Amino acid sequence: MKQLKRIVLDPDIMGGKPCIKGSRVTVGMIIGLLASGYSYEDILKMYPYLFEEDIQEALAYAAWRTEELDAPLVTV
Repeated sequence: MKQLKRIVLDPDIMGGKPCIKGSRVTVGMIIGLLASGYSYEDILKMYPYLFEEDIQEALAYAAWRTEELDAPLVTV
């Protein structure tokens, strides 16, 4: 995964969920809106402080996370 410039994970903001930098808009919110049929234009109207690049990076982050392997911890 390339270096993220627009996505931050901060335990003090939205419980540490990945958010668009400088906002409380989570990656999950953006993905949910897109999945519900909202366009980039719709989202940018709802959140005028966001940029198209924020949406693109949220999509890239979500795609990367779905491919990440979560290996269970083995206790001995």
